[in-house]
Amino acid sequence: MSKLVIVGTMAFDAIETPFGKTDKILGGAATFIGLAASHFNIDTAAVSIVGGDFPQDYLNLLSNKNINLTGVEIVKEGKTFFWSGKYHNDMNSRDTLVTELNTLADFNPVVPENYKDAGVVMLGNLHPIVQSSVLDQMTTKPDLVILDTMNFWMDSALEELHNVIKRVDVITINDEEARQLTGEYSLVVAARKIHSMGPKYVVIKKGEHGALLFHDDNVFYAPALPLEEVFDPTGAGDTFAGGFAGYLAKTNDTSFENMKNAIIYGSTLASFCVEKFGTERMQDLSNEEVHKRLLQFKQLTQFEIELE
Repeated sequence: MSKLVIVGTMAFDAIETPFGKTDKILGGAATFIGLAASHFNIDTAAVSIVGGDFPQDYLNLLSNKNINLTGVEIVKEGKTFFWSGKYHNDMNSRDTLVTELNTLADFNPVVPENYKDAGVVMLGNLHPIVQSSVLDQMTTKPDLVILDTMNFWMDSALEELHNVIKRVDVITINDEEARQLTGEYSLVVAARKIHSMGPKYVVIKKGEHGALLFHDDNVFYAPALPLEEVFDPTGAGDTFAGGFAGYLAKTNDTSFENMKNAIIYGSTLASFCVEKFGTERMQDLSNEEVHKRLLQFKQLTQFEIELE
């Protein structure tokens, strides 16, 4: 079993969807990734930054999930990163209303000493220079480095993004971002181009339409579980990444066949995340609920057919 280091934001979100709206609630990539990874009982550390306004209750919630927080810098006089967004009726698109970087503007991540040998590093969506600085701190080369990024960095820091992409084993991006990064409409061709940039594995997330995993000439597709209610998609991609990274750290197996299982675990956990606002559903999610939904996933995707 490998140690897992998670680097990303811990934040406040204010969200509006067709089903309601929230005031400031707990959010951030590292938060969602950590809550998902906590289901695998692995040695996990979060590296992030918050202000003095970040409630102790939120820190307790994460530490009670056995997430080591010694890498979380608390700037007493500072304010925590804040994002506000409004989702359209289709829930696939949204408008960003407010982004306040606050303490995140001066974030210099420091990996705790006893996690510099971690086997798995999950680089949440941050500036590529910040992501690279984390890899520079590792004393041994991780078995697996997973990178999440977004179109904002493709627009504003493309050269730095290419530099960090060269250093990772897995990249997770959505279909729109894959097309922007490569200039290719076909996701198969886009994945091949991204392979040539460095990553051995390419995961392309398609929201309610599932996820694709590419490795050389191998392709695996996992559908999204059909849900009765989707309240809030915020954090679903990070929850997917946390399930994916957590499973791989737990099993210590980075083969293509095991990556398929990691994709299913990530998709399963993400299916819970969207059922309530923010992290609410993930905070008290039981392993029994996860197991039951994994069985549903298996039934959804399994069939027998006679082939002559």
